[in-house]
Amino acid sequence: MPSALFQPIRLRGLELPNRIVIAPMCQYSAEDGSATDWHMIHLGGYALSGAGLLIIEATGISPEGRITPGCLGLWSDENEAALGRVLKACRRYGNTPIGIQLGHAGRKASAQAPQDGGKPLLEGEPGAWQTVAPSAVPFGDGWHRPLALDREGMDKVVADFVQAAKRADRLGIDLIELHGAHGYLLSSFLSPIANQRNDEYGGSLENRMRFPLEVFDAVRAVWPEPKPLGIRFNGTDWDAAGFTPDDAVAFAAVLKERGCDFVDISGGGNSLPRIPVRPGYQVPVAARVKAETGIATMAVGMIREPAYAEEIVASGQADMVALARGMLYEPRWAWRAAEELGAEAAYPPQYERGRPAKWPQAFSRRDAAE
Repeated sequence: MPSALFQPIRLRGLELPNRIVIAPMCQYSAEDGSATDWHMIHLGGYALSGAGLLIIEATGISPEGRITPGCLGLWSDENEAALGRVLKACRRYGNTPIGIQLGHAGRKASAQAPQDGGKPLLEGEPGAWQTVAPSAVPFGDGWHRPLALDREGMDKVVADFVQAAKRADRLGIDLIELHGAHGYLLSSFLSPIANQRNDEYGGSLENRMRFPLEVFDAVRAVWPEPKPLGIRFNGTDWDAAGFTPDDAVAFAAVLKERGCDFVDISGGGNSLPRIPVRPGYQVPVAARVKAETGIATMAVGMIREPAYAEEIVASGQADMVALARGMLYEPRWAWRAAEELGAEAAYPPQYERGRPAKWPQAFSRRDAAE
């Protein structure tokens, strides 16, 4: 039977050639939010990968919305021009549709890059800035105390998401994924761990969903109708006091009613619990969201083996699988998956002679030796 993983999927006016998604992967290599030559090399390589979709890393909608001072941004003309230069090369030579993840880091902003320790930048340190959140509750011990957003601050966040979406459209981006996971701003509004408000934006799930939905609606209103808009959010906070799989199903159902084209189910980041990490550990909640709402769903979480990715899609647990660290390790994972599953993945003409079918003797000798 044909591989389910390599069947096309349509999201509004965009058809993906297969169900393999290169997930957003922060590179901490931007300068004042602008893409650099590193992004040209990094994204250029993945644009040739034969995957169904490449999503650009978490991109700050404002300087204060970045996770670290080295994070990519899309708030200025300079940011837009720098990313446009990268995208021009990706489109000239690539074979992969390109999306972008727009986000605001909230109370987890103003931090060091992971390779530098990942700790919060404290007041007075070079590059530090004031963070914001639904409530003035620090992420953890040693973290800065965020300002609780008032209506004016919330309106600014919405406006910043809208402007970034408009810039993404001018750049010809095919798809937007809003970042509502991992304890960043939209995620922190959804989670009762971070959201301790006593107004119409806190308390009940209906109230906690209100601001993320305002952002979604505002972006959908300016994002062209044929282009897909989705959101990554937690299927669980992995904390009994936090966002739950029941909440995830309810949120996905409301999003679907409002024109959301896909959801990307991740987890954690609003507190520091021990997460039972193992291959596919996030998949069960994604499967439940898909089964109970019918919305197109991405599954993530240590999905490394092509046979397992095939099983997830073929069994209907999710419509797409998204790989991040696995793609860092093996950027041509889609090519290996195609070979193992008896399918076809796109190669650029310059690399076509590397396709195993073009020199089968080398592979047969290796297999025989093993």
